[in-house]
Amino acid sequence: MPRPVFRFAPSPNGYLHLGHALSALTNYERARAAGGRHLLRIEDIDPTRCRPEFEAAIYEDLRWLGIDWEEPVRRQSEHFVEYATVLARLERDGLVYPAFESWAEIARLVAERAPWPHDPDGVPFYPSTAHKLSSGERARRRAKEPFALRLDLAKALARVGKPISWTETGDGDAHEVVATPERWGDVILGRKETPASYHLAAVLDDALQGVTHVVRGLDLYEATSVHRLLQEILSLPAPVYHYHRLVLDTDGKKLSKRDKSTTLRDLRAAGWTPADVRRAVGL
Repeated sequence: MPRPVFRFAPSPNGYLHLGHALSALTNYERARAAGGRHLLRIEDIDPTRCRPEFEAAIYEDLRWLGIDWEEPVRRQSEHFVEYATVLARLERDGLVYPAFESWAEIARLVAERAPWPHDPDGVPFYPSTAHKLSSGERARRRAKEPFALRLDLAKALARVGKPISWTETGDGDAHEVVATPERWGDVILGRKETPASYHLAAVLDDALQGVTHVVRGLDLYEATSVHRLLQEILSLPAPVYHYHRLVLDTDGKKLSKRDKSTTLRDLRAAGWTPADVRRAVGL
């Protein structure tokens, strides 16, 4: 029987904090308990925010915590061609279309049509009709304008033609959770300058790496509906999912690189040990 495969997949757009430590340690310890493999993936799909010094710090912080992983490490920036190939296939199948509005234009359209639905992350549904443009008009505009490649949700759901669910183990015994991709609208799967969004790259990487168990924080729970839809239309296997609690700050907010939450490097410099980190995250 194949060994279970777990992965920790941070983005090198800042230093790791206690929330990352909980996720990394949970993945590593569940992999060891299951006699499985533990992979590290660097999700550096965004070249504007990801930096080499942050990637180097990820390796340093994980080793300090006592975590190891199989080599080689998969870096998303080395697989742009693979993502672009899949996007092109989806577009040929009529499941992806280019949209040309800026975020400001989308905000204006949404304001004109209020109240307007939003996805679980609070982003408004795409309000335009770019999927109805002719092929000639699309080609003309793509040659000179920025664009986002959006999933045609209605066509994707019709292609699947059945309810979708996933196996969840985060709150105890394994059980099925019904996926609700319709709550997300026509999500972005790529851009002119970036060959894949998080949704598409994570799904493809998990399949290509043979990941059988996805262990991550509850902030990504709702995104699983999108991921399961993509797995279905791409005929990819569905991992078992395990969502763990989040580490919160004193205001009850989840830790964030953007909010400059205290990093593992800061804690180490202040004299913390790996055992202190484990206690702080409840392990």
